Amino acid sequence: MAKRVQSVKGTRDLLPPETAVWAAVEAVARRVFGIYGYGEIRTPVLEETELFVRGVGESTDIVGKEMYTFADKKGRSLTLRPENTAPVARAYVEHGMQNLVAPVKLFYIGPQFRYERPQKGRYRQFYQIGAEIIGESGPYSDAELLLMLVSFLRELHFTELVVLLNTVGDKESRFEYAGKLRAYLQPLQEHLSEDSRRRLVTNPLRILDTKDPKEKELLLDAPRLVDCLSDESRRHFEKLCDLLTRFGLRYRLETKLVRGLDYYSDTVFEIVSGNLGAQDAIVGGGRYDGLVASLGGPQRAAIGFAIGEDRLVDLLPDSFRGACLKAPLVAVASVDPVDTAEALSFAEELRRHGVDAIVEFASRSIKSVLDRASRVGCRFVVLIGEDELSSSTVTFKNLSSGEQVRLPRAAAIEHLKETA
Repeated sequence: MAKRVQSVKGTRDLLPPETAVWAAVEAVARRVFGIYGYGEIRTPVLEETELFVRGVGESTDIVGKEMYTFADKKGRSLTLRPENTAPVARAYVEHGMQNLVAPVKLFYIGPQFRYERPQKGRYRQFYQIGAEIIGESGPYSDAELLLMLVSFLRELHFTELVVLLNTVGDKESRFEYAGKLRAYLQPLQEHLSEDSRRRLVTNPLRILDTKDPKEKELLLDAPRLVDCLSDESRRHFEKLCDLLTRFGLRYRLETKLVRGLDYYSDTVFEIVSGNLGAQDAIVGGGRYDGLVASLGGPQRAAIGFAIGEDRLVDLLPDSFRGACLKAPLVAVASVDPVDTAEALSFAEELRRHGVDAIVEFASRSIKSVLDRASRVGCRFVVLIGEDELSSSTVTFKNLSSGEQVRLPRAAAIEHLKETA
């Protein structure tokens, strides 16, 4: 026997009926984002490595540790995309989208790739749902993006949603704060992890994102970024808070909240659901006003978010998940010696009327047909034998009640249409 070929470590096959849940989540995303004026963008999974080095940041874990990078046959360094904001910004510049009416609103759904230790909810090929607004600098776009996100999550039946909110300031604010934070932490280096000591040199703000309890304790007396904000950054953030209050969005200020990529500026956020326990963060994002210019485009303000779809699907409330897992309504079977084509013909008629139907292709006893239909979740069975064929009727059985009647074909179709 030949050796079985298996999926690559850190990847997985998504199978029915779970794929129906994924499709339903994506359908909600497309509908909600479309209502807010977003169009879908699909970027290649392969990009030049330079895009992520320049866009995401050479000092980030993604670029330093997690990217799938290789040389192609011509020696060019290519990378499987580890995130999609930089590719969207690249596409924006490459296709002259800065000449479109601003702001440009784009969303995406698709796979990303990072080399990290596979574990529950984390895969080397994972999926993200994200959106970007490019070309609008004011706090109103921040507020609208958060309103859209909360609307999307509510449609997935998430409750007790709270926006965790912070600002990392503009470039000048961050430069001033980085100096103060570095000066505070340098005497404490012996208490920092190797990663944090490296970040102390490359990007001290990333240390605020530490998960180490001892480092969190060290940061309790650290300088506050809010004390270094420029007047413009402060006004932007205060107005955003006012807008969230006006629209009734619950939010909580988190002064240590930062995002893991170098391109973020000013507003950063996460959205959590209070009924998910300790690991309650569903989505994160923020403003990245310098990214487009860093990739050779004009200076354009932007804000966006990304949701890990794998984890989102794992966290879905049962009420949404259950509505996605719909079994076929009816099984149709021919009874010997009637040709199975008669069952297929009637099933096709039902499908033209919008009724989910499956056909029993193999020749089986009526008991076997009823048993199989029940196991796949059908509510009804339609049987077609010689008598039914000659009288243009069908035998109609309700699997829940056990009731069985002979109905004209048109009446059976109408009944199933109403039930569907």
